[in-house]
Amino acid sequence: MASRKKLSKAGKKPHRSPGTNSHHEHLSPGSWFEKLVAIQKRLREPGGCPWDREQTHHTLRTYLIEEAYEVLEALESGDDEKFAEELGDLLLQVTFHSQIASEQGRFSVSDVIRAVHEKMIRRHPHVFGEKRAKDSAEVLKNWQRIKAQEREVKNSGSPSSAADNKRESALDGVPRGIPATLEGLQLTKKAARTGFDWDGVSGIFDKISEETSEIRHALKSGNQPKIEEELGDLLFAAVNLARFLQVDPEIALKNANAKFVRRFQQMEGLAAESGRAFEDVPRPEKENLWAAAKLSEPARTEPDPAPPPISGKQNLTARKAGQRR
Repeated sequence: MASRKKLSKAGKKPHRSPGTNSHHEHLSPGSWFEKLVAIQKRLREPGGCPWDREQTHHTLRTYLIEEAYEVLEALESGDDEKFAEELGDLLLQVTFHSQIASEQGRFSVSDVIRAVHEKMIRRHPHVFGEKRAKDSAEVLKNWQRIKAQEREVKNSGSPSSAADNKRESALDGVPRGIPATLEGLQLTKKAARTGFDWDGVSGIFDKISEETSEIRHALKSGNQPKIEEELGDLLFAAVNLARFLQVDPEIALKNANAKFVRRFQQMEGLAAESGRAFEDVPRPEKENLWAAAKLSEPARTEPDPAPPPISGKQNLTARKAGQRR
C-alpha cells in the first residue's frame, strides 16, 4: 500500500486548509505542535482515517527513514519552502509513533519532549551549569563522558543488565539500523576518541591500496565470500578517509549517485538527438558521450568555507546534532 504522504503529494501544491486563517499563522510553535498532536490523535481514533489506524511502529519504519532522506534532499536543493515541508513530515513521524505508544500506555509525546529537554540541559553543563568548554573538541569529549555516566546509572538499576554483565565498549551506542556508511563513520569516530586512529591521511591511502590488492588476490581465487569480505574492508577504509577529510560519506555517495544519473541521462539525450537508442550506441562512442556529458555540466559553485581543520585524534565536530546524539 502506497504511503498516504506520497498519494497526497501527487498533484498540485497543498492548499491552505479550511480552518487556517491569518490569525492561526501567528500562533506560537507550542500551539501549532498541540494542534498537530491533536490531529494525529483524531486520525487514530474510531471513525478516523483507516490507513492511520492500521499503522504500527513496524509498518512506519520505512517512512521514518524515507522522510529523513527527503529532508536531506530538500536541504541540498536550497528550496526553503520544500525544506520546511519535509521537516514537518519528519516531525509528523515523531507524533505518529508517540501516539501509537500512548494508546498502548507506554509513553506519550510529552515524555518524548521532556526526555530530550532534560538530556540537552544535562549534556550541556558548559551552557546551563558551572562547567566551561574552550572549544568544540572539548564539548564532544564531555558529551561522551556524560553519555557513559548515563549508561552506568541506567545499567545499575536494570536487573537484566546486571545479569548479562556485559562489558561496556567505547563503540556502544551506534545504531545497527542506520546505513552502513553512517554506521562505519560513527564507529570510527568513537574509536578515534580513544586514541585509536591514523596519524595522517597517507596511512589511509596506503590502507586503501592494500585492500585493493587483496581484492585482486581474492578475485583470482574465485572465493565469493572472500571477495565480499575484502570489498567490505575497502569500503570501510574509504569511510575512514571520508571521516579524516571531514566529509559525510553518505552525503558524498548520494551526491555521486545524483551526478551519475545526470550524466547518464545526458548521454541518453545525446544518443536520442542522433536518432538512436542509447543501448544501440557502440561502446567506444558511449565513452565519447560520457565525456561530452561531463563537459556539458555547469561549473560547480564554491561550497561554504570549511571550518578550520583539527587533528584526527581530536576527532571531527559533528555537522548535525543527530550525528553526535
